[in-house]
Amino acid sequence: MAPLSPRVRVRRISCYQGFTLVELLVVIAVIAILAALLFPVFATARGKARETVCLSNMRQAGHAFSMYASDNDGLYPVAVDPADRDTPQIWNAFPDFKAQIPSLPWLHDALQPYVKSRQIFHCPSDTGIVIEDFTGLELDCTPVCFDKRGTSYLYRTEVAARHLGEDSVRAPAELNLYMEGSGIWHGSGPSDQAIGVANWYKSNPDLFNRRFNTLHGDGHVKNLNFRSLQALWDLPI
Repeated sequence: MAPLSPRVRVRRISCYQGFTLVELLVVIAVIAILAALLFPVFATARGKARETVCLSNMRQAGHAFSMYASDNDGLYPVAVDPADRDTPQIWNAFPDFKAQIPSLPWLHDALQPYVKSRQIFHCPSDTGIVIEDFTGLELDCTPVCFDKRGTSYLYRTEVAARHLGEDSVRAPAELNLYMEGSGIWHGSGPSDQAIGVANWYKSNPDLFNRRFNTLHGDGHVKNLNFRSLQALWDLPI
């Protein structure tokens, strides 16, 4: 057989080296399917990592509460959080304490001498608060609560209003002393924040999917769902 001409050889080699359009489309489709499967896994892993950092922050805050109490006759800080400052009407049943709110220090400032870094007051999942989970009241804590108010966390400020301490609460293990400002950060999606105040609970089917990292009065930290944390709010202290 006569040898192939150089032009024929180049053409034949190029046929074997290239991909057809169908093959390229198949490869792209496979990559898209793999991405769709893996991205949620990566997102979940990142979310768990942020939750772990947040839980660590709260444990350090628990030590700060204990050290503060040791220096102040066993009492919890007489201080306030963003909800107290921005929605003081939640204290209508305690008019004397409500009148003091503008002059009281921030909780994170009261605890600051007992911590190594202010970053322990920052939840890495903090995407701000538009409406409070448990009251349905508007709260201007955006775009990131830590950046705007210096903290991502809320306080069971009732212990301050009643001048209670570690040894004077009814059941420290059942006291939600300190918790995340929003259950959206580790629970249902941030799109929930777009829903208005009216009919807040009725219009939020995801409300009970929200989760809150919570520091209890005895120092243990736990991730609670909305119902569990609501039950602690309802308990007398």
